[in-house]
Amino acid sequence: MARYFCGIDWSEGLNDVAVVDRTGEVVATARIEESPQGVKELLQLLRGLNRSHRHSRKQVPIAIETNRGLLVGALRASGQEVVAITPSVVARYRGRLNPTRKKSDRTDAALLANILRTDGALHRGLFTNSDGAAAVTVLARAQLRAVRTRDYHRNQMRSHLREYFPAALEAWSGLPHGLLRAEARAVLALAPTPEQAAALSKRKIADALEAAGRFRLVDDHAERLRVIFRENRLRQPARVEEAMGQQTLAALALLDQACRSADALTEQTSAAFLAHPHAGIYRSFPGCGPVIGARLLGEIGDDPDRFATAKGLRAYAGAAPLTWASGSSSSVTYRRIANQNLKAVGYVWAFTTLTRSPGCRAHYDRRRNAGDLYRAALRNLFGRLLSTLHYCLRTGEHYQEQKAYPHGHGGEDSVGG
Repeated sequence: MARYFCGIDWSEGLNDVAVVDRTGEVVATARIEESPQGVKELLQLLRGLNRSHRHSRKQVPIAIETNRGLLVGALRASGQEVVAITPSVVARYRGRLNPTRKKSDRTDAALLANILRTDGALHRGLFTNSDGAAAVTVLARAQLRAVRTRDYHRNQMRSHLREYFPAALEAWSGLPHGLLRAEARAVLALAPTPEQAAALSKRKIADALEAAGRFRLVDDHAERLRVIFRENRLRQPARVEEAMGQQTLAALALLDQACRSADALTEQTSAAFLAHPHAGIYRSFPGCGPVIGARLLGEIGDDPDRFATAKGLRAYAGAAPLTWASGSSSSVTYRRIANQNLKAVGYVWAFTTLTRSPGCRAHYDRRRNAGDLYRAALRNLFGRLLSTLHYCLRTGEHYQEQKAYPHGHGGEDSVGG
C-alpha cells in the first residue's frame, strides 16, 4: 500500500499540489506551473517525501480532475501513476467533509489526495494507449466536431433559404446530402437570389455543375434546375431579396469551409485508422467502415488491460442496463452516464448492421418482438456487438457471422455473449 497520496487541483495557470500520508495529514504542498520546470519541481517534491532508500516517487499515486493535457502527459511519461477523477465525483466527496461544500484550490488538492487514500481501490489509473491509437482518438473526435459544425451551417443555410428562396431547397431535396453537395453550393454561389437564378441559362447551369464535379446527366440536371428556378413563386421585395442574397453568400463561405474541413479530416482519420494493427478486426464487422471504426477505436483504445470483461466495455459505452434497487422497489433503465461519443456511434453502427448481417437483423427483430422500443433494441444490439468485438480484440480473431450467430436467429448463445 502506498504511504503517500498526491492531489493536483488543475487549472490553466498555476496548479495547487497537496500530499497526504496514510492518516490524512497534509505533509507537503506546492504550487507549480504547467511547464518542464513545474513538473521537475513536483517530482522533486515527491522524491523528497521520505529519505529511505525504499521510497520512490513512483510509489505516490496522483489524483487530478482531467485525463488529458500537457501536465498529465508529462507525469505519465515520467512513470507516475495518474488517476483521473471527474469533477462531479469530487463535488460529492466535498460534501462529505463540509456540509457547506466550500471550495478552494488548496483544499481541493488535499481532497483529491484523500480520495485516493480512502477509496483508491475504487479508482483506476489512466489506461495506456499506443501513439497510433491516441492519434486516431484525436482525429476521430476532430472529425466528429467538424461534421457537426458542417451540419450546423447546413441547417442555418436551409432555414435562411426558406425565407426567400424555397426553389433552392426544392432543387436538391431529392438528392443525397442536399445542400451539402458541391454542385448545390456552386449554383448558389453563382445565383444567390431567385432573380439571378431565374436569369441563368441552361449552359451556365451546366458549366457550374461540371465545375463542381458532376459528369453524368449534366444537361438533364441543368434543364431540371432551370425549370425549377423559373417557376412562379412568392418573392421578397427586391432590395430585401438582394440583401438576403448577400447573407447567403456569407453563409455559403462558412459552409464551404466546413465541408472542406470535414472532408479533409475524414480522409486523415480513415488513413490513421487503417494504419492501426486493430483495423482489420474492426473492418471485419458488418457495417464498420473506416469512420465508424475510427470512432470506435478512438474511444475504446488499444490497451489490452483497459476492459477486463465485455460487461465493463458495455457499461462504459452505455449499452449495459442500469439497475436501481431500494427496499422493495427496483427498476432497470439505460445508462445516462457513459462515454457519449462511443454511445452515439453505437446507435449508428447497430443501425447499419441491420441490412448487412442476418444475425444482427434477427437479434434486433427478436428484441422488438419482445417489446423493446426502437432505441432500446438498437442499444441491445450495440451491446451484443461490443461483446463480440471485445472477444475478437482479446483473441485476435476476425468477426465471423456463423460463429457470432451459430443458429442465425440472434440468440444469446454465441461468441462474446
